Amino acid sequence: MATTSTTSHASAQPEPSKAAGDATPAALPELKYVQYEHSLESTYLPAIRALISKDLSEPYSIYVYRYFLYQWGHLCYMALHPDDSSLIGVIICKLEHHASHSPATLRGYIAMLAVSAAYRGHGVATALVKKAIDAMTERNADEIVLETEETNVPAMRLYESLGFLRSKKLHRYYLNGNSAYRLVLMLKAVDPDGAADFALDEEDDHTIRYSVPAIPGVL
Repeated sequence: MATTSTTSHASAQPEPSKAAGDATPAALPELKYVQYEHSLESTYLPAIRALISKDLSEPYSIYVYRYFLYQWGHLCYMALHPDDSSLIGVIICKLEHHASHSPATLRGYIAMLAVSAAYRGHGVATALVKKAIDAMTERNADEIVLETEETNVPAMRLYESLGFLRSKKLHRYYLNGNSAYRLVLMLKAVDPDGAADFALDEEDDHTIRYSVPAIPGVL
């Protein structure tokens, strides 16, 4: 995923900012940004799965979504249309202690990010990522990591514009055979004499190794 753990992939197939044939809103309305809550599952979980699945080579089970949303719904945000509250974009994250570092770090992880094709290119993805970063920063995260396909140039540009750095190339990381970059955003100063090498260890986030989209052209 990063998206993008069973799979962590914050980006899937590289796509243009607007899919061919998709109508672009004449004037983008001011979207509502809402923190996910368990009470919203019946209304929005089917829409979340449908939006993210459009850009996946392998579909995720509903249990993958619930794994994140039940435990870290407070780190997940939705962009909704102001008129009918339909889902325009979503970001799904988690925050856990990372014991392989000494001392252990509190690591944020961006697992999934998707924006409806007709609304790409309007800063929706950037707004969602910023909200997730703020939420994890408020909860004292040391760093935030994600993976995105090496060919997903729009995703790389988005994350790097927000301060993420490439920390490692992951060869043939996804089930479709594509390689990925692991990106890391350091939220706290790192002790240069410390033993921990943040976000570089081999075992990171391999629990979710399907192919969740980390920005399928969502800029």
